[in-house]
Amino acid sequence: MPIYVYWGEDDFAMEKAVVILRDRILDPLWTSFNYTSFPADQPDAIIQALNQSMTPPFGAGGRFVWLINTTLCQNCPDHILAELQRTLKVIPPDSTLLLTSRNKPDERLKSTKLLKQFATISEFSLIPPWKTELLVQSVQQAAQTVGIKISPLVAELLAESVGNDTRLLYNELEKLRLYSEGSGKPLDVNTVSELVRNTTQNTLQLATAIRTGDTPKALGILNDLTNAAEPGLRIVATLIGQFRTWLLVKMMVDSGERNPQVIAQGAEISNPKRIYFLQQEVKSLPLQQLISALPLLLELEVSLKQGASETSTLQTKIIELCQICRRI
Repeated sequence: MPIYVYWGEDDFAMEKAVVILRDRILDPLWTSFNYTSFPADQPDAIIQALNQSMTPPFGAGGRFVWLINTTLCQNCPDHILAELQRTLKVIPPDSTLLLTSRNKPDERLKSTKLLKQFATISEFSLIPPWKTELLVQSVQQAAQTVGIKISPLVAELLAESVGNDTRLLYNELEKLRLYSEGSGKPLDVNTVSELVRNTTQNTLQLATAIRTGDTPKALGILNDLTNAAEPGLRIVATLIGQFRTWLLVKMMVDSGERNPQVIAQGAEISNPKRIYFLQQEVKSLPLQQLISALPLLLELEVSLKQGASETSTLQTKIIELCQICRRI
């Protein structure tokens, strides 16, 4: 079927997929005639996109119609649903309709059920920051795409440095590719650590300052991250991942588990050698304090997503977190 639905929060990966699909459908000489995009805020965008997708392409190649940031799979009025039911099954094979959205399709809606019948649906979700194995795999796959060879240690360092920021990952890999071509030297860990922007590591330092209840240090690191234009949501994602890891390790240790392999598996940590250091980090921190920290971090994430003032909201919540974690 010439209908596609792309959804997820990984904007960069989705953009790359859109470009690949668009280039596959369109003839470069006829792009201006056969390519149309409809932003969600455009009046009657859905109806116009459906009508346009029914129009035969001009010249060579196919027609490509893109409905951007649509809410069709979250809210679909009856008259739109009726138009979908009438149109989707008769879109010509040389016309492609693409719908993109950051939000997951609501499986309960009739519009979603209808699209599942006629469309190819692809997910572009961000990898959770605590799933280090998946992050490393993502780095290795991206390196192959860029055309650069990296060692497992370099892949781990990159995963630690950029987290789940796909755009930053590709930017850093392109930088490393250009460097290795010009120097003729193999990429070792020391070279990569000097070249790659590592705000994730700074955020981990922020997590450590919070864990020890050092409010002045935590606010100082936050200020450095803000000055480096680090997005607030990415800071929060790294903090949530780190506190979640500490909590899982602490719960397993307090339950009597001593096998590093078992703890690593339960805490979703790829390298069991990290368990010793994580145990030392949470040794003097009561379990209840870690449990109390996560709801605050989730509140912080929700506030930022709802448009709260980034700097003041981060500062307030970090002070609260430091107070929770401060040793009595």
